[in-house]
Amino acid sequence: MKTIASHIDPSVIALALDQSFNAVLLTDADEGEHRILYANQAFLRMTGYREDELLGRNARILQGPATNPEVIDRLRQCLRDGTHFQGSTINYRKNGRPYTVEWNISPVHNTAGEITHFISIQQDISSLMAAQNTTQLFAHVLNATDDGVVITDASGTIEFVNKGFEKITGYGLTEVLGRNPSMLKSGEQDPECYKDMWETLKKGRSYKGTFVNRSKNNELIYCDETITPLTDQADNITHYVSIFRDLTTRILEEQMFREMVRFDGLTGALTRAAGELALEKAYMQSRGSKLPMSIALADIDHFKHVNDTWGHTAGDTVLKAVSCSMIAALRANDSVIRWGGEEFLLIFNGCDLDQSLPLAERCRKAIQYNQHEHAGCITLSIGLGELQPDEALPDLIERVDKALYVAKNSGRNQTQVSRR
Repeated sequence: MKTIASHIDPSVIALALDQSFNAVLLTDADEGEHRILYANQAFLRMTGYREDELLGRNARILQGPATNPEVIDRLRQCLRDGTHFQGSTINYRKNGRPYTVEWNISPVHNTAGEITHFISIQQDISSLMAAQNTTQLFAHVLNATDDGVVITDASGTIEFVNKGFEKITGYGLTEVLGRNPSMLKSGEQDPECYKDMWETLKKGRSYKGTFVNRSKNNELIYCDETITPLTDQADNITHYVSIFRDLTTRILEEQMFREMVRFDGLTGALTRAAGELALEKAYMQSRGSKLPMSIALADIDHFKHVNDTWGHTAGDTVLKAVSCSMIAALRANDSVIRWGGEEFLLIFNGCDLDQSLPLAERCRKAIQYNQHEHAGCITLSIGLGELQPDEALPDLIERVDKALYVAKNSGRNQTQVSRR
């Protein structure tokens, strides 16, 4: 039976093999020798040998120190058995440089079914192996960092996340592949932030910002994030790479610190520093809006006697109770500031004297009717004043302080109003 190849001129077959992209090697079937009978141009280019340096020799001349002996043993067994072989290992060029080869060897039978030759189709896969090694190294490096890394395609579909992402968000790789990073949105972020982000990225520029995301266990995550668009040779965006660092612990600590600085640890009232800022803000708002503003200075009567008689622990208990009572008695937009040792400054936003006097009296009476262990009944003396159109803030405070002094000297447990 004639095959298609039998109708083709052998010179055409030889020409085709010589122009083949893959390396082709033909050896005889003499066991133990397997002498090279033919090597095409691709094989010569791959190995660096001339044809006359290969013909009649065994292909073992290509082997070297890094050649895998197990692969060679398997190859020899296949040759002995007359079966097909497929494998890869490291061979060496004529100049001694190694390369990774992948090859298939098949037996060639004559019309009687006898094996007469072996033909080997080979390919240098060094670049492919290097690329795979680089990819593995790249993934290893990304997984070694504690920062989260997300790679998406141009439409925002997640294609890769590293171990840092899993640690920060709680989501595993299989849970996020094919999804969009918007799955992490917490709802706490200003929508304008995302609008600005996309406007920047669509221009091919990197975007850096702090995002409030939500983890798998529904906790807020504060992330310092940099998103970079990747482009092809035609400057078309193909991917986005996001690298983010978990700032949650630091931000929560800062918030806690700010709260500690803002509020007096004993009384829960604003500290003097935070109170001065609140007072300045109320003053500027009153000036800008033309709305009234009143303040009061409240001082605990005979507080020194409480400390001297019952000790500072009893005094601290009284301070805390007085502050809590005043905060509870006032409106949400009023402020209670620990102005001095046992002195508190109260801010009544949007209130004139007629409106602020009942508030001040409400505070005083709330304190008067409370009984304290050891100290008994505690009272307040209060000075109250309304900001005047041409009055500076220090002048208002001084005027209210004088009203407090009058309340003290007039029998205590009362509110004195300063009218200008």
